Amino acid sequence: MAEIIQKDGTWVFDGDALRLTPGRDKNVSLLRRELGELLVPLAALAGVSFEQGKKSGRLRLRLRDGADPLLHATGGRLTEPHDPYQLLVESDRYGVAEYFVDEVRNALLLDQVPSGPVDAYLLPGPSVPLSVSAGDGVASFDGERVRLEWKWQAEDSKSAAGPRTLPLADIVAVEWQPTVGLENGHLRFTVRAAPSKVPPKYDPNAVELWGFKKDPLMALVAAAVQARLPHPAARPALEDAGPSEESPAPAPAPAPAPAAEDDHDALLRRLRELGELHRSGVLTDEEFTLAKQAILKRM
Repeated sequence: MAEIIQKDGTWVFDGDALRLTPGRDKNVSLLRRELGELLVPLAALAGVSFEQGKKSGRLRLRLRDGADPLLHATGGRLTEPHDPYQLLVESDRYGVAEYFVDEVRNALLLDQVPSGPVDAYLLPGPSVPLSVSAGDGVASFDGERVRLEWKWQAEDSKSAAGPRTLPLADIVAVEWQPTVGLENGHLRFTVRAAPSKVPPKYDPNAVELWGFKKDPLMALVAAAVQARLPHPAARPALEDAGPSEESPAPAPAPAPAPAAEDDHDALLRRLRELGELHRSGVLTDEEFTLAKQAILKRM
């Protein structure tokens, strides 16, 4: 197991998944605190890196495209303080961070985790029900429907229309856009058979955001809805799954070679045993490095 504890948060890797817990420091963003602890399966990872600086460094996880509904709904627009897959590391813990990266990378290599996109979400998204008040409205989601209520600052066109209730079955897409410069952000829902091209300020299916502290929390609503929509990369189910003359049944896949699988598992267990011996002080750094390299070469 590898663990790094910082004011920014705590990351723990047990060989199968990473547990990311936000810190309680005042500099930890409201979005990360509300999102809470994340359990990221190894299969959802595309890579990990550590960047050193003079005073502090940063651990970064790179997830496979389509693995996390939060990243998909926000389109990569989460700024650094709000990104749950970054961890600020103090300079005296650089060695721990580098060891953490080595452990995760070795596990990705040993488990032969591909780095390409996936066609199903591997993380569940934020829990529901949830409700966020920001910008010109309040967005609530209970897992089945979205409700939009307007504040007194909302445009007359929204206020006159009253609260909106959008069944999940009617929503085909959701988008969260942060405020950038003088451009306001928004949380917008695209509704089946009723697409809207008006600005979010006037769109009854959108909440306009003005760049205040709670604006990023609207990303949680977007992610919770996105997690319950069909995955954008999922292949449509075939109406007739049975074989036909035009599409003959595929040949059965060859059975895997048990000997190679057994050897892989044995090497994996040996590598973890070496890690335990190294952490307990039985093996020196040099001995552990040489033994680990020998096992990786065999794999």
